Amino acid sequence: MTDVVPSDVITASAPGRVNLIGEHTDYNGGFVLPTPIPQRTTVELRRRKDGLVRVWSREIGAWAEYTLGDERRRGGWLDYVMGCTQALRQAGHALDGFELKIASDVPLGSGLSSSASLELAVLRAIRQAFGLAIDDTRLALLGQRAENQLVGAPVGAMDQLCASLGQPGSALFIDTRTFATRLVPLPDGLDLLVIDSGLRHDHATGDYRTRRAECEEASRRLGVPQLRDLGVDDLARVARLPDPLARRARHVITENDRVLAAVAALAARDLRTLGELFAASHASMRDDFEISLPAIDTLVAIACADPDIYGARLTGGGFGGAIVALAKAGTAAAAARRIIDQYFDQYGDQAAGTPRVLVAQEAACVRS
Repeated sequence: MTDVVPSDVITASAPGRVNLIGEHTDYNGGFVLPTPIPQRTTVELRRRKDGLVRVWSREIGAWAEYTLGDERRRGGWLDYVMGCTQALRQAGHALDGFELKIASDVPLGSGLSSSASLELAVLRAIRQAFGLAIDDTRLALLGQRAENQLVGAPVGAMDQLCASLGQPGSALFIDTRTFATRLVPLPDGLDLLVIDSGLRHDHATGDYRTRRAECEEASRRLGVPQLRDLGVDDLARVARLPDPLARRARHVITENDRVLAAVAALAARDLRTLGELFAASHASMRDDFEISLPAIDTLVAIACADPDIYGARLTGGGFGGAIVALAKAGTAAAAARRIIDQYFDQYGDQAAGTPRVLVAQEAACVRS
């Protein structure tokens, strides 16, 4: 094609992530503890001479295109790419057009951050192709801006930071107020298990927005900039808020506390305490934040009752998605089969979704 610059194809990729603990704390300025998963989004980019961007998706099996400067929400997968180029241009980076091919192994709508994986893969390729001086933290924040502004999903920065800075075999402790990060090694004797519930979710839809607005209203009524500014000693005051604001705030405050406790438990290799924190986190998401679903509650309950599982919880934004469980070394694959079999034994033909195993291996040996 004559408008394509004769040059080598640039390849870049970024992983999905599973959040070990710290749900809906990121946009409240709190703490999170994700880890990258083996599944990745990979892109191939070749520069053009004009301002046209042509994008092909393996998963969709189709081309789409737009012109730089004419990025606008269309309500589809191309919005994530347009959001990236718009964010870069708003930040003062000069771009030409390009051709992009996308292939992703990160399941959509499973709470494993397929969108951030796509954004960071695209941004990494553009950074390399155009020689942009952007560090990895800033690149992640541009991905968040893409999703907030053009896509219209009011997400925090956790997903993009993990896709950009996460390392296999470690969790990434993130203070989402300062964007300070620290790698926390995962014990060799721990298996990480992720089961997709088969129930889809979408951060751009109303439920996620509602929870964020409720947190902001709770902060306003409590007289603090963000719920991060409150601790467990403030729970008596929080309890005086009207329902559901009191429960929303209680989840965020106690979840921040659980993240810090989880980091300490990992450092001490105290997997039983870590499992108890997982169980408490899920109960809080189910009862106080109300982002779980009955089918997911069942998967978590079955997992927690398994003798080889330390603990399990819903992971991701909720209203569908996946569960994450901690298993004894060498048991994850067998435990996953038992959990899914028991789920279908309980629900039979009335099962909601079709659970499947996404990750079942030693956490310290996961390679992205």
